[in-house]
Amino acid sequence: MKTRNIFSLLAFACAVASGAPALALSSPQIGASGQTYASGTLQCALNPTAGMSPMVQAGLYNPKKNTSGTVVLNGAQVASVAFLSPDATVWLVNGLNTVVVSILRGLSDSYSFDASPSTAWNQPNVCIPDTRGNTLNGALEYAASSKSYATVTPGCALNPASGQPQPYVNLFDNGAYVLNVSINNAPLTQLGSRRRSTPVFLAPGWNIILAANGTLSTDTYVRNGGAGTCTLP
Repeated sequence: MKTRNIFSLLAFACAVASGAPALALSSPQIGASGQTYASGTLQCALNPTAGMSPMVQAGLYNPKKNTSGTVVLNGAQVASVAFLSPDATVWLVNGLNTVVVSILRGLSDSYSFDASPSTAWNQPNVCIPDTRGNTLNGALEYAASSKSYATVTPGCALNPASGQPQPYVNLFDNGAYVLNVSINNAPLTQLGSRRRSTPVFLAPGWNIILAANGTLSTDTYVRNGGAGTCTLP
């Protein structure tokens, strides 16, 4: 993805204060060299194996055709960048992170990001929201709003969209509410009087399921999809 386009994209921003991810624009940081950049803030996105996780974009800023360099996270190289591929996704680890973008002529810029998770609810990473307001009742988890509930333990079924068996949970409308359901911030379906439940197939790692009743309330569930595959019974 060209650098001139990256800054206009919507990305998942970690709304740590509210404990839930939200869509936001992140203004970039331009390094002192004027030739590298990194995201202004860490963002939340779907890691292919870990699920919802903190990340930043980093790379070359308006590079010339002969420019190339490296992206280093906490002392370990994670990507090479060049004119045709100037941008890199950098998945952050829990705690303080240092991203260094170096240009082969010897220039380098350093960027710091704090991805420290809250220990108040044993948060696995900074992108995973606080769901302590929900109530567990046997095999079911009820949202704090009482407008929805979901099964706790994932089952295994064939996902028609992927054609592969995947872990899933069922989400239920706990009344005649209009609930817009999303999984990892991707719209899934709408529940209401005509449709009272839906299966929600899980990606590998941490998944965030939202059921929004307009602007009145948003129910949140966190599920771990493991490897994202399963064996049918």
